Amino acid sequence: MPPIAILAGGLATRLRPLTETIPKSMVEVAGRPFIEHQLRLLVREGIIEVVVCSGHLGEQIEEFVGDGARFGCRVRYSSDGGKQLGTGGALKRALPMLGKCCMVMYGDSYLDTNFRAIFVAFQKSGQPALMTVCLNDAGLGLSNAEFANGTIVCYDKVNRTSTMRHIDYGLAVLDTEVVRSWPATGAFDLAETFGDLARRKLLAGYEVQERFYEIGSPEGLAETDAFIRRTMYIKDRS
Repeated sequence: MPPIAILAGGLATRLRPLTETIPKSMVEVAGRPFIEHQLRLLVREGIIEVVVCSGHLGEQIEEFVGDGARFGCRVRYSSDGGKQLGTGGALKRALPMLGKCCMVMYGDSYLDTNFRAIFVAFQKSGQPALMTVCLNDAGLGLSNAEFANGTIVCYDKVNRTSTMRHIDYGLAVLDTEVVRSWPATGAFDLAETFGDLARRKLLAGYEVQERFYEIGSPEGLAETDAFIRRTMYIKDRS
């Protein structure tokens, strides 16, 4: 399995005042800092190389996680350096640690799915990037992707259309050259890259059947806490 970048540099304004003194990754979920649950899930899925892209109060993450050995993985850190770089800028800054191919997930996402199957789908696609999506009939937010025949036909978080029935699941696989070659400097959103790839018919898609969980809002935090307490690492795909 390739390394994975966890994009954990946001300000987490929707969780304030909880996140005024701690980063979102350190918010307590089911009795433990959220990032511990993420790392244990990743190790379960066979991912042992992790790069945390940190920002706001990121030193607290590094102090808690350390090198990741006690969770069964190797964790390294790429800091925004005191300036918000956005998801795209943060990933670009971390490229020297990620090699030719990597997975990417958000720092507030808990994705109880089969990571290996997603990586295999990326390898088979022949495309430089793959975005995971799920059918959004369950109302997990505003749909932002049109998916058909293994391809993301359109992806746009702002200009949504009636043909968009799927939503970004929060996990992607990509050839790091697609980020390295992005012309923007400084801060930019990774969604811009994905939108551009979709327009150029270069973005593969994978439909995940499980719903995603997130801690980006108080409601999402409560749902995720309840879900993790129910399941607590009981799956084993080995």
